[in-house]
Amino acid sequence: MSVTVIKVENLGKQYRLGQIGTGTLSHDLNRTWHKIRGKEDPYLKVGVVNDRTEKGGGNIVWALKDINFQLNQGEVLGIIGKNGAGKSTLLKVLSQITSPTVGSVKVKGRIAALLEVGTGFHPELTGKENIFLNGAILGMTKSEIKSKFDEIVEFSGVDKYIDTPVKRYSSGMMVRLGFAVAAHLEPEILIVDEVLAVGDLEFQKKCLGKMKDVSEQGRTVLFVSHNMNAMQQLCTKGILISNGQLVMEGQIDKVVNHYIGIAKQGSFSSGNHARRGNKSVLFSDFYLTDADGNKVDSMIMGSDIYLNAVLERKAEVKSVDVSFTIRNAMGEAITHVQNMDNDFSIPYDFNTITLRIKLSSVLFVPDTYFISVWTGCNSDAYDIIENCVHFEVMNNPDFNRIIYPHNIKVFVNSEWAISNK
Repeated sequence: MSVTVIKVENLGKQYRLGQIGTGTLSHDLNRTWHKIRGKEDPYLKVGVVNDRTEKGGGNIVWALKDINFQLNQGEVLGIIGKNGAGKSTLLKVLSQITSPTVGSVKVKGRIAALLEVGTGFHPELTGKENIFLNGAILGMTKSEIKSKFDEIVEFSGVDKYIDTPVKRYSSGMMVRLGFAVAAHLEPEILIVDEVLAVGDLEFQKKCLGKMKDVSEQGRTVLFVSHNMNAMQQLCTKGILISNGQLVMEGQIDKVVNHYIGIAKQGSFSSGNHARRGNKSVLFSDFYLTDADGNKVDSMIMGSDIYLNAVLERKAEVKSVDVSFTIRNAMGEAITHVQNMDNDFSIPYDFNTITLRIKLSSVLFVPDTYFISVWTGCNSDAYDIIENCVHFEVMNNPDFNRIIYPHNIKVFVNSEWAISNK
């Protein structure tokens, strides 16, 4: 018989932008009076959808609204959505870090949450002391923590620094230790945000393996990641959140495919993109062409393709750099291209400029690919747009004799010979 460990009903979380409270003393008193009488907050009806692509007319937004789902013991839930969709807010509510504005969350069992680098750590305490501190917060006895201590340290890989204050740890070391504590102290529910992206590839594999072991032991896992491949490997079901609202719930494969289908809709010119940066320089257009300059949205594996970026300068800048990241449909970064790699200098006194970047003999396996763009100078970002365009790589008849293994992402050109030496 399935045991429900998390039940979310009509959950909503509202934030006022820029200030605490309602903004006026009379409104605060009115809200308190309604609360004492057991009435609904009179200001909850005010608010706009948390859509970052549109400029809202009010200063109150729903980070989450009308969220309903339940999770049974032993299930692994993948929470999918764009940046700013409300995923992390949902995890904070489930972890009881923040309270819901409306609705209810019923949880059965002890929760361990790793939501951001250094969650629950005291910077002045050593790694060893923080293990005991986190264990105590989770309700573990000292003897229980001691019995797991060696496993935690070995898994984290920071045994050399275990007696060093964690304020001297790198972000990767913090994540290693934080995840090791959360996963090994045997919580009934393990919640992991996308902080695993900070860790290296080897540690990410260890984390995914550990979360799989945790679920097989009958415990429940909630997992947020932009890596759709990891989602499909680990999760049994998924939910898709957009602008704070639940769009879809079901088997993880169906939710992932639906999410990828949404991401493929529209082109750069549609303008439906969440931007980050100070807007000193903006991408006004971005498109792909073939060698003759014709716009394309697909290519044959092994052919050349050209990336075309149109930039507009909105303010004075001292330098301009541009980079592109290409990801596959599972969210895995396949390659990264930047002007600094070729010592190519971009002028910074332009009004409008078009850059044309040639990618030669692209041997990506047939799939859908998404391009994210960045322009800035050192740590200053002018404009960042995630997954602004997509393109398809089609099979090349010359490669028909090759069987594509599932885990192969890119082929390379090779030359074979027999050496006489």
